[in-house]
Amino acid sequence: MSEQPQISDQPRGELTVRLMAMPADTNANGDIFGGWVLSQMDQAGGIAAAERAQGRVVTIAVEAMTFIRPVKVGDVLCVYTAVDNIGRSSIKIHIEAWARRFRIHLREKVTDATFTFVAIDENGRPRPVPPLAADG
Repeated sequence: MSEQPQISDQPRGELTVRLMAMPADTNANGDIFGGWVLSQMDQAGGIAAAERAQGRVVTIAVEAMTFIRPVKVGDVLCVYTAVDNIGRSSIKIHIEAWARRFRIHLREKVTDATFTFVAIDENGRPRPVPPLAADG
């Protein structure tokens, strides 16, 4: 009988953004800035939220993030997104960042968080998130 992988061994959600960590994104210790990782996660979440909202969205909240492991120059940062909840105008997206290690290709989770986005209209005011065809 084969063993099932633990849930935490696999990313949750859809691969939304993938890019290489570069030297310009490092701190004095040679690790990638946490803010750079957060920025990539926000972009990925914005892509997923805008697709679901069928239009413009803004980030309004980020739940607590804990950085589990550092990201190094040359690692490929893979950001996965999954819609957790949809309110009237808000969308909560679970976002995980995984590093595919340079040269050895080992994939490790580096952080995760839940981001909340609000769908907005052309005047910047909240608007309802349209239901999916399967929703109603």
